[in-house]
Amino acid sequence: MTAPLLDPSAALFLDFDGTMAPLQSDPDTVFLPEGGAEILLRTAENLHGALVILSGRDIRDLASRIPDGLWRAGGHGAYVCPPGHAPPGELPEAPENLVAEISALIEEIPGVRMESKGPVLAVHYREIPEAAGPLEAGLTTLLEAFPEYTLQSGKMVMEARPASAHKGKCVRELMKQAPFSGRAPIMVGDDTTDEDAMRASLDFGGTAIKVGAGATAAPYRLADPAAVWDWLKRGLT
Repeated sequence: MTAPLLDPSAALFLDFDGTMAPLQSDPDTVFLPEGGAEILLRTAENLHGALVILSGRDIRDLASRIPDGLWRAGGHGAYVCPPGHAPPGELPEAPENLVAEISALIEEIPGVRMESKGPVLAVHYREIPEAAGPLEAGLTTLLEAFPEYTLQSGKMVMEARPASAHKGKCVRELMKQAPFSGRAPIMVGDDTTDEDAMRASLDFGGTAIKVGAGATAAPYRLADPAAVWDWLKRGLT
């Protein structure tokens, strides 16, 4: 179903990778498109500031790619920067023994690499998609010894993240405070990591938009990041 025009009374939550920009094999090469920062700032102004970029990226990395005039939530919402605030210089790191065990696991699977995002460890297998099964089995078994961590599957990535790092929880917490409180939330995302936030938005009487193909709780869908930008620009007219 086609996404409705963005209402000025909404609170907008936007994923970054795969939603604001196409996925890349190297996450360091992903940036907002030309003119994207201006569109986001104008949209935020129309929403009286109620716009958040909600990403699984390290908040420090996310903040380097998003204007500081916007709300930014990194680490699956574990770390939130209001407009004008810089991210923390340091974040807690994942336990050393967890890092070591995942490193040993992926050494046995050529083409798989681990990315440290503060307390979150992302295991990328885009170059070897057939590794998904054994990788998930190995990580699931490994994390049984780390009850404070959970395994989150995404597009060609699996993340060992603290159970407290949860996009749905982030939406629920932000909806209790200004400038979000009293508005209808809209979550826009492309991956399974966004589904918790989509369900939270629906619970608050808002809606959600799925970007691309795949099963989803979202009632609406946009084809790709280019369609997301077209949707945002239509809301400015």
